[in-house]
Amino acid sequence: MAKILLVDDEKSIRITFSKFLGNAGFEVIPAENVDKALEIIEKNEPDVVVTDIIMPHYTGMDLLQKIKEKALDIPVIIMTGEPSIDTATFSLRYKAYDYLQKPVNKSDLVHTVEKALEYKRLVNEKMQLETENENYRNNLEKLVEKRTNELTEAVTGSIQTISSMLRLRDPYTADHDTKVGNLAGAIAKKMKLSKKRQQTLIVAGYLHDIGKIAVPSEILSKPGRLTDIEYEIVKGHVKNSYDILSAAKLPWNIDELVFNHHERLDGSGYPRQVKGDDLNLESRILIISDVAEAILSHRPYRPALEYSVLLDELKKNEGRAYDQDVAAVVNELFSTDGYKLENKNMEFEFFIDNE
Repeated sequence: MAKILLVDDEKSIRITFSKFLGNAGFEVIPAENVDKALEIIEKNEPDVVVTDIIMPHYTGMDLLQKIKEKALDIPVIIMTGEPSIDTATFSLRYKAYDYLQKPVNKSDLVHTVEKALEYKRLVNEKMQLETENENYRNNLEKLVEKRTNELTEAVTGSIQTISSMLRLRDPYTADHDTKVGNLAGAIAKKMKLSKKRQQTLIVAGYLHDIGKIAVPSEILSKPGRLTDIEYEIVKGHVKNSYDILSAAKLPWNIDELVFNHHERLDGSGYPRQVKGDDLNLESRILIISDVAEAILSHRPYRPALEYSVLLDELKKNEGRAYDQDVAAVVNELFSTDGYKLENKNMEFEFFIDNE
């Protein structure tokens, strides 16, 4: 039960407010002056302090100042029947949680105390996290493997959750993201890129269409040709994907790779018309992987197409829209190595080096 220290020299107010707060489920500790309040704080630190300003000897402002000088993280709610610029300024300087004008009704008092307790909870969580982070820093070597495994599990779970959400939103392309990620990883492996770069592409592929969550399902599953307006809405999924992944602060610039997956080398793509050397190798691989899967898989408006259609598309546009070296690797994967698109989630790990 949260403890509320109520400081007021008027007995009637202490009794009334104690009843208000007690009925709301709080443990109320009354104090008639600042000296008594400080004794209580020393012995049994409350969760919130509610104090009047004008009292004999010391004021509520003095109590606020002493609490903050002791660096105690106790939210202090100031009450006064005579508000002024000076008291408001003082309350702000010493970081009072709130400033209530008398007469204070029951609902305002209880609501303000509840908000102060939520603030206190968040402060305590922040302090706990800071303590944990300090412990992590002091034991970094022991914690690296543990935290890496936790991160991998968390992101793996997130990817699976996102895949499930996208399946519900867009059943016709249920496995598209998984297949794109697996193909991008296979291309990177074929090109002898590092393990980290391979797995970066796998994850980017798995997440590249997360922004489709914001696209109406009737547009995603529309069997016929999209209108111009509908097509613009669909195109917006790229920026949506970037915003979501950028906010998630995933490693390896995955958000930027996803932002580029509909760009083209000649600048004819969208949404930013990025082109040429501004598209790194990983972006170029993800671009072709997305195109290849789209051609070779079923869509609401057509059945899956033959590999020859993909080959024609790459030959016609390699060096212009698509990277020539990546296109050659894709051709080798499918025509020589017998690569097949699959929707099985790959296992991956997180690398924390500076590669």
